[in-house]
Amino acid sequence: MYKITVVAGDGTGPEVMAEAKKVLNKTAEVFDFKLEFNDYLIGGIAYEKFGTPLPDETIKAAKDSDAVMLGAVGDWKYDTLPPEVRPERALLGIRKELNLFANLRPAIVWEELVNSSPLKPENVSGVDIMIIRELTGDVYFGEPKGVDVINGKKTGFNNMIYNEDEVRRIAKIAFETATVRDKKLCSVDKANVLDVSRLWREIVIEVSKDYPEVQLSHMYVDNAAMQLVRAPKQFSTIVTGNIFGDILSDEASMLAGSLGLLPSASLSDKGVSLYEPIHGSAPDLTGKDVVNPIATILSGAMMLKYSFKMDEAYKTIEKAIKDVLKEGYRTQDIMSENKTLIGTKKMGDLIAEKIK
Repeated sequence: MYKITVVAGDGTGPEVMAEAKKVLNKTAEVFDFKLEFNDYLIGGIAYEKFGTPLPDETIKAAKDSDAVMLGAVGDWKYDTLPPEVRPERALLGIRKELNLFANLRPAIVWEELVNSSPLKPENVSGVDIMIIRELTGDVYFGEPKGVDVINGKKTGFNNMIYNEDEVRRIAKIAFETATVRDKKLCSVDKANVLDVSRLWREIVIEVSKDYPEVQLSHMYVDNAAMQLVRAPKQFSTIVTGNIFGDILSDEASMLAGSLGLLPSASLSDKGVSLYEPIHGSAPDLTGKDVVNPIATILSGAMMLKYSFKMDEAYKTIEKAIKDVLKEGYRTQDIMSENKTLIGTKKMGDLIAEKIK
């Protein structure tokens, strides 16, 4: 029995989470284990009830669980709220509370969907990239930060900061990941300009000495952004800081053609990890049964793999998704000519039926 804290959040979050639960429950039947899902509030819906986007009871439940599954947070109706209670603050808060320092975002172009990519098929066919993003440092958490009047002018400031221990622990995750892939790791920084990036590169090189079998390369972030579009197949495993990782992983997601396809895992050194799709809450699509649940379903599969060491269960879910896609079923974000358009619930049903 595994106890899962579920925070479906806002917008279409509850819709895609329902399909992930459906597939996970079917997987649990086939592989003879049990999942106990406990639902809590996060984001705008939590603010409406508790006056905060991240209630104490949600934090406690998350810490007491075996893993956390997150849908999405945010809605345009909350855009006028003060920054400290905006739904997005809950994401930073739960990452900090659970010490979720390593974010793993795979960007895989499946052969069944190669034509969904905005890039030429020959450029993206076979792409399989794992982006490892440091998640609890950098400008999102650095102090001092704020808006103040300096020399008579209103001035905003955030502090990009990393200490050597923060870089070392994310580098170790990256090298270990690269070791079980194809032993190639690209570290992305801006060491030609930023002091913090020079420290980043120094520590990554230091850690590399413990992994002599891994081929380490370095790339400036602006070049990495161009290369992801120009020649993405040159990359296998990428490690980078919080803000660079945020941007590059979203860019890489479009190689596959849709944000609705890609999952993520945020890992902690304290035991409780969090799994979520990389897409947002899409409030304009709420209740229309049109959003793609595959990213959330795959996030659940990543939970089985990384938190519970169930590699076969992970592979079974991945195969079920591919089988449904091979049969020509598509949600609207990946719809193409001569395919069958289906909704959120139908996609979840079909994938669950393939779990055997």
